[in-house]
This record gives sequence, structure tokens and C-alpha cells, in this order.
Amino acid sequence: MDHLARLQQCTLSAATSSCSQGGRKRGFRKQPLMLPQLGGKDEQHSHPSFEQSKGLRIVTSTLNNGRRGFMASSVSALAGLSVGQLLSPSAWAAETSAGGGSVGEFTNLKSVDAGDLRVSYVDVGPANGPVVVLLHGWPYDIHAFYDVAPKLVVAGYRVIVPSLRGYGGTRFLSADTPRNAQQAAVAQDIISLMDALKIQHAVVGAFDWGARTACIMAALWPERIKGIVSVSGYLIGNPKNNAKSGPPAAEFAWWYQSYLLTDRGRDGYAAQTAAFNRFIWQQASPLWKFDDATYERSAKSFDNPDHVAIVVHNYRWRTGVAPGEARFDAIEARLAALPLISVPTITMEGDSNGAPHPNPSAYAAKFTGKYKHRQLGAPIGHNLPQEAPEAFAQAVIDVTRL
Repeated sequence: MDHLARLQQCTLSAATSSCSQGGRKRGFRKQPLMLPQLGGKDEQHSHPSFEQSKGLRIVTSTLNNGRRGFMASSVSALAGLSVGQLLSPSAWAAETSAGGGSVGEFTNLKSVDAGDLRVSYVDVGPANGPVVVLLHGWPYDIHAFYDVAPKLVVAGYRVIVPSLRGYGGTRFLSADTPRNAQQAAVAQDIISLMDALKIQHAVVGAFDWGARTACIMAALWPERIKGIVSVSGYLIGNPKNNAKSGPPAAEFAWWYQSYLLTDRGRDGYAAQTAAFNRFIWQQASPLWKFDDATYERSAKSFDNPDHVAIVVHNYRWRTGVAPGEARFDAIEARLAALPLISVPTITMEGDSNGAPHPNPSAYAAKFTGKYKHRQLGAPIGHNLPQEAPEAFAQAVIDVTRL
């Protein structure tokens, strides 16, 4: 069977258990494909027949995770062109060995100048599909969404996954720009990225620092945001409030923040970044049995020359110990009022989240639009997209259908 025929078979029969490509088997989950709907009630759709697929653009993405692979194919209407004319190269590929505990990685990363940064980002899926922006936090990276992205591509979405300032391949354009990680600066980064990519509207799915950013974008730029999926809910902060000490149990939970407020903590974090962050992974997700290869894949992102400065400033700024930049004062003044969020929202939480997080009942009233909360049982912890990619991807698909 030639490559085109194999690709058509894989694309149009993905509900089967496997298909052959290049002499190797690529496994598929036996489940129907969820396609984004233009209107009406949500439905589950199996792949169309070949006749039904004529005139559709087929965009492929291939991942190989050890011995198991995932080939994502999404379709969007584009009449008048043949399948052969519209086949695109693989949007990303994971080059890994068959054994040894290796894990796949995003490759073919793109970069664009946006605001203060040259942003390194993943861009996969149909170019004309609805856009999803996925945002990681600390101490994580773009690979938190490695198993989420293909599920969204299958559903027809264009998926953008940027490395935040201080992570991965993202770099400051000027040595003179303060290495500032206040919440307004990080949110402005993503708005600037959307502007640079000419993305007018997007769904944002996020956790940790990323979830705070998603909430800010939804609160201050609701016309740009079609919906958000926010792990741990409403995370917009007020440094004046955070400067006040809490009860002993809360202070104990935030030990790493207090540590980073000191010069000793800054130096310790710089000297032992990888070991420190792995410990945070273990604390935040105590039941998640990640392996060395999974952690080391993300740990590469902490080698960014600005990483330590960004992490330290974030925790010092949010407790009022370090100042922000005056150019963000107007935004921070609005955020200090803890504004309501009116865009469609799904919040999520894992029962085994070992990181400090609010009770969902404490923030539900902050979401005044269409809203649902989804609680996931043990062993799901803090890094919910990586620990429960199916549930997270489904929430992203569902949020604009509430």
C-alpha cells in the first residue's frame, strides 16, 4: 500500500485498533472522534466514509511514544481540492527509541517576536481551525500538553502551546528588559503572541501560572477569549492581600514561596534547579508515578538563561516583596479588584492535588457566565493536563458548548 493510501486508511478508519505506516503499527484508541460542532446539540461522530470526505482538507500529525504511537487527523471543509493536493507534512514528530523508558517530545517548534519576547511555541492542527492556546505553569513546560494536543487536533482544533517567559526556547528580545514575572506581564505576553500570530479569538486551557494567565485574559480581554479551562479555578492575585501572613498550615503549604523570598533560597534554587523542581512535582502530585524520562523531558526547559530570575521574581512580586513595572500598573489596579469572569468556563481539580489550591466553592461566584466545575478523583494531582489528558482535552472541547 503506498503512503497516500495508508494515510487515507488511517485517517478515515481511526476508530479501528491499528493501522500500518512505514512498516510499523500505529495504535489507536477504540473510541469515536469528537468533532467540533457549528451549532445544535453535542453529538459523537465516527469518522466519515471516504466518499463523505471528498473535498475535505486532511491535516496529519504523528507522535511516537516509545512503542505506542498516535496519528491525529482532523478535517475541515475546503471544497474543490483533492486529498492529494492538500496533504500537509507532519505537524510534529516524536523521535524516540522503542524501549528504555524514552518519551516523545514536541519537535519542529516555531518562534515569533511578540511584545518583549521571541516566543518558542508549538503550532499543530488545521491552520483554519478554531484556536486553542494551552498554557503551562511552574515548574512545568509545554510537554504537560503532549498528550492533550493530538486529541484536540483530532477534534479539528489548531493548537498553540507557548513556552512562557523564562522557559524553553523563549527569550527576551532585549537584555535591558526587566526579568519581570508579575501576573500582568505574563498575561500581556500571551495577548501579544495572539496578536503576532493574527489570532483574534481563542479558547485557553491552562493550569498553575497558566491558569492565572487564562483568568486574567478572560477578565480583561473577554472579546478575545471564547472560553477557558482553568485548573484550580480563579487564581488572579492581589499582592497586598498576599503580603499578609496566613495560618500555620497555609504557610507550611507555601514553604517554597517563603524559601524563594530569601537570597539563600534564590541561590539554592539556582544551584539545584532540576532537583528542586522534581521535588515540587512529587509534592504537587503525590500519586503520579512519572518516570525519569518524563521529568527530564520537561527539565530541559529550566535551562533557559532567565528561568531562575523569572521564578524568583514571580514569588517575590506576588507577596509584595519585589516591585513590578510601572507600565503594568493600570492593569494591576484592575486585577487588584479581583474582577469577575463572564466567558464560558470549566474549572477542574484533582482530588490528589498536593499544591496549595482553593476550594471550588470559594471561587464559583467569580464566574458569571456559563460555568461548570469538574472534579477528578485520585490519583489525579496538580499537573492535571499531563495526568489526565483525556479529561482535560474533553473540557477544552466542551467549554464553548456549555
